[in-house]
Amino acid sequence: MDSRAVPDTSAAAREALVFIRLSLAAAVLTIALKTGAWWVSGSVGLLSDAMESFVNLAGAGFALLMLKVAAEPPDSDHPWGHNKAEYFSSGFEGGLILLAGLGILWEALPRLVSPQPVDAPGLGLLLSAASTGVNLATSLVLARAGRRLRSVVLEADAAHLMTDVWTSLGVMLGLVAVIFTGWHWLDALVAVAVALHIFREGWRLMGGAIDGLMDKALPPEDVAQMQAVLARYADQGVSYQNLRTRRSGTRRFAHVDILVPGDWSVAHAHALLDEIEARMAREVDGTLTTTHLEPARPAHAPAPPAADGVSP
Repeated sequence: MDSRAVPDTSAAAREALVFIRLSLAAAVLTIALKTGAWWVSGSVGLLSDAMESFVNLAGAGFALLMLKVAAEPPDSDHPWGHNKAEYFSSGFEGGLILLAGLGILWEALPRLVSPQPVDAPGLGLLLSAASTGVNLATSLVLARAGRRLRSVVLEADAAHLMTDVWTSLGVMLGLVAVIFTGWHWLDALVAVAVALHIFREGWRLMGGAIDGLMDKALPPEDVAQMQAVLARYADQGVSYQNLRTRRSGTRRFAHVDILVPGDWSVAHAHALLDEIEARMAREVDGTLTTTHLEPARPAHAPAPPAADGVSP
C-alpha cells in the first residue's frame, strides 16, 4: 500500500545543476593553470595533474547532461522518475579516471628509464598551487551541496575533485624534491604514484554506480532505524517481514509486509499503514515506504497449504 503521491525530487536535481556548472567553470580554470604549469616546466608529474583536470571537465559535462535528465518529473514511461540517470554520470566519470591513469602511465614510465630535466619549476609550482586552491574550494562546496541534496552526481564530483587536490599536492612535493635533490627520475615516479592513486578512485566511483543500478540496499544504520520504527507497533500485535530497501539517485525506497491481527477492520489496518509510511518518511531521512497488508496467523492456527497443495 502507498496512499501518498511519489514525491517530486526534480527540484533537488535542478538545484544540483547550479553546482555542476560551478564545477565546469572550475575545471576550465584549472585546466588553463595546470597546462601552463606543465608547459613552462616540462614536468611529467604536472602533465599527469593536467590530464586529470581534463577528466574533471569531461565528467562535469556529462554530469550536467545526466542531471538535466534526472530533473525531469515522473511521466507515464518512467513513473518513478529519472533519478537513476545520476548513476550513469558517476560510472562515466570513474571510467574516464581509469583512462586518465593509463595515459599518465604511458607518459611516465619511459621517463623512469630516461629521466628528463625540469625547467622553470618555481613558476610551475605557483600555477599548480593556484589550481589546487580552486579545486579545494569547489570540492568543499560540492560535497556540502551533495550531502544536503543527496545527489550522487555532486558527491562523486566532489570526491573526484578532492582526489585531484591530493594528487596535486603529491605532484608539487615531488617537484620540490626534484629541485632539492636533482634526482629527475622522482618526477616520473610521482606521476606513476598519481596514476595508481586515481585508479583506486576510478574503481570506487564505478563500483558505486553499479551498486546504485543494481539496487543495493541502504546502509545498515538506516535499516536499523526502520526496524526501530516498526518495532514500536509490537505491543498492538503488529509485526513485519520482508523488509527491503534501495536507493535511486536522491530517492530512498523501502518495502515491507505488515502483519496485523486478523480481527482488525480493513479501515483500521490501512490507517495504521498510512501512519507507518508517514513515520518512515519523517524519521528515516525521507524514505518512501510502500507497505503490504497481511493478517497475522494466530500461534495455534495451522500453516496454510503451499501453492502446490503440499503443506510446508
